[in-house]
Amino acid sequence: MDRLIPALIVVAVVIVLFALVWWGWRSRQRFQSAQFPAPPRPVEGMPVRTEPVAGMYVATTLSEQPLERVAAHDLGLRTSAFLSVADDGVIIDRDGVDDLLIPAAAITGITTASGMIGKFVEKDGLIVITWRLGDTPVDTGFRTRTAADRTPTIDHIRQLIGENS
Repeated sequence: MDRLIPALIVVAVVIVLFALVWWGWRSRQRFQSAQFPAPPRPVEGMPVRTEPVAGMYVATTLSEQPLERVAAHDLGLRTSAFLSVADDGVIIDRDGVDDLLIPAAAITGITTASGMIGKFVEKDGLIVITWRLGDTPVDTGFRTRTAADRTPTIDHIRQLIGENS
């Protein structure tokens, strides 16, 4: 009985903390949903230039604020995904949430990084696509499952946007 009350207090505090985190995330989603338009979705049967590359969708962040995750429209959720390049843009087929189309006309650059908000890997292990979501510049990170897929994927995206390697 001496340990029951402190244990119940600890459990209650943990539950309250998780509830606050959940509430904060939901508030961020609501605020950002009004601030950012929903990103385009790929059309079923859209012709693609490349075979899908397996990997992980890391997140989308504000370009000038790399620690500021975009929570709206499920852009802040890390998930397994497949990336392919189509004539209209980059398609990211994300598990458990809506797929994402980054329009070719909205892409302003592509680079690599060793980390992005909570996901850190070897040097240049992440593909980072900079693009405009509405009027806001954002960075979307994708980690290929195998290192051999990274360079060809970057090259295909650079060809799509007319950028030299």
